[in-house]
Amino acid sequence: MNMMLNESGGILNRGIRAGTAMLAMILLSACAVGPDYQRPEQSTGLEFKAQKVDGWVQATPGDDLSKGNWWERFNEPVLNRLMERLNSNNQNIAQASARYEAARASTARSRAGFFPTLGSNASYERSGSSGQEAASQYGLSGSLSWEADLWGKIRRQVEGQRAAESASAADLANTRLSMQAELAQNYFSLRMLDEQKRLLDRTVQAYERSLRLNQNRYQQGVSARADVVAATAQLHSARAQAIDIEADRSQMENAIAVLTGEPPSAVRIEPLAFDVKMPVIPVNVPAALLQRRPDVASAERRVIQANADIGVAQAAWFPDLNLSLAGGLRAGTFSDWISSPLNFWSLGPSLALTLLDGGARSASVNVAKASYQAEVAAYRQTVLTALQEVENAISTLGVLNREIKVQLQALQASRESLQITRNQFEAGLIDYLSVVQVETSANAAERTALQLENQRLNTTVQLIKALGGGWDATATP
Repeated sequence: MNMMLNESGGILNRGIRAGTAMLAMILLSACAVGPDYQRPEQSTGLEFKAQKVDGWVQATPGDDLSKGNWWERFNEPVLNRLMERLNSNNQNIAQASARYEAARASTARSRAGFFPTLGSNASYERSGSSGQEAASQYGLSGSLSWEADLWGKIRRQVEGQRAAESASAADLANTRLSMQAELAQNYFSLRMLDEQKRLLDRTVQAYERSLRLNQNRYQQGVSARADVVAATAQLHSARAQAIDIEADRSQMENAIAVLTGEPPSAVRIEPLAFDVKMPVIPVNVPAALLQRRPDVASAERRVIQANADIGVAQAAWFPDLNLSLAGGLRAGTFSDWISSPLNFWSLGPSLALTLLDGGARSASVNVAKASYQAEVAAYRQTVLTALQEVENAISTLGVLNREIKVQLQALQASRESLQITRNQFEAGLIDYLSVVQVETSANAAERTALQLENQRLNTTVQLIKALGGGWDATATP
């Protein structure tokens, strides 16, 4: 029995040593087919076309938009708390996060191709026939197989899956940035609706006083009935506008609730005095967008994945080398296992090559190359769109800043005109219809100023988003 064990073990050891030597030669000579990745060329320009405007400065090295919580630049405590809830509870972010975890798992699955596969099998069989006594058969076997990555097929698969994982991480960052920007814009719009509601409430109070004044003047015979009717219509119109603002505010509050992952009935944002200072947003050179925006990073990593897929498709033209080792026990009783612990084994490589496939491999390579060109075009379009969004935000901010200055001048003139008109009415020089016209113009100027301020805040958020927000490229695999 000892002689049988020594002989079997010696054969097995010699087989393992031969397999190890072959494996070393394979690893030393292995190469990866397919093109190595190079970033597609895309012109970004040396500087942005838009003129410098208030609230925008050219960033110097180290003075770019800070990484992290970009919304803290607005110094709004309520907004900061809402952002914390959004980052924890938003379902779109949760969905993107789950997809990223799935991409990570896929990378681990692809990486498993580098390692051998170990399997085992245990069996029991009892058989017999007419006139013969039934017999039992016990079996226990194991197998070890490994596919040598001669042509880099598995390496290209892992390379592509790593790129897909990184793209998924960038998609997660882009989703988070989009949700954060939407929340900030909704919050500022909500606050501006509160300001408009305060303006309308003050207007209603002023119109109530005007109505009482006209009623008293009419009773005294100083004013005509038309003045009372005009004051009444003016008051009811202002009240209707105030009610309409409440509906808009409720919808905006509900939108914020959904963004923070809460049912609308659970969120109540109390009106507050709104005093937001516009932050200064430094803008870097256009080429910096290639490192700052997560959607650009995602698009480029899709190009890397498509490039690796070309190598995977080209590897199908080369033979596959598999090394396998198998051994086991087969006996009629357990005592036979003890006397002969290894009674069968096999060791050897196999080489497989497809000789004729009707053009399937050529078609697969062409599909991979065409998919790569499609991803390159998508990457270039993403870069161009990023440049467009920054240009639009900068130029819009410039227009809004100039427009607000002019609008504030118009507002000041409207207020002075309204005061003069009211004095003339109280002196009996004009009728109340003239006052109504001037008051309508003054109130419109007030609301326009608030709307412009809201547009400027939202455009500032758009600029921050267009610049990549607080995303840090080094945090993405």
